[in-house]
Amino acid sequence: MHFFDFLFSLEQALPALLQEYGLWLYVIIFLIIFFETGCIFMAFLPGDSLLISIGALCATVGSEHLIYMILVLFFSTTLGYIINYYTGLYFSSRILNCRFCYVKQEYLTKTDLFFRRHGGKTIVMARFVPFVRSFAPFAAGSSGMPYTPFMIYNLLGALLWVSLLLSAGYLGGATFLWMLPE
Repeated sequence: MHFFDFLFSLEQALPALLQEYGLWLYVIIFLIIFFETGCIFMAFLPGDSLLISIGALCATVGSEHLIYMILVLFFSTTLGYIINYYTGLYFSSRILNCRFCYVKQEYLTKTDLFFRRHGGKTIVMARFVPFVRSFAPFAAGSSGMPYTPFMIYNLLGALLWVSLLLSAGYLGGATFLWMLPE
């Protein structure tokens, strides 16, 4: 139970983590965002709130750099989506050939048609919707979305998601610091 308490109160624990682990905090945050975006079963990890908190931490703690964090998290979330896409691509044939499969061919056909029409928008917008963020690249891979368009929208979505949420947290943290009495 202590592990889940830690995960769900990570925003409050960030300054202590920074003091304890220093630059290893980059690795810890990289892994959390990587697993949230790269594994379907890790959708419960705190993505949006963590990015906003990290942005605020970058504004309030002098040793953290916003640009470095944007680069680390951009790489983390892009890599997570690539892994999730290939997982969907790999398991799509196994899902179809599963004897005890609960997924109907009709649903897979509808998913394929959906990604042919709206795949790019889905990959970009799914970044901003918790839980959907973990399932969209898997569905893109299992529906056979072409890799090149997937990567273009993956990179665009990652850049928007990471930079917007980190910047929002940074501005909020900087505003909070400005309002504090000296």
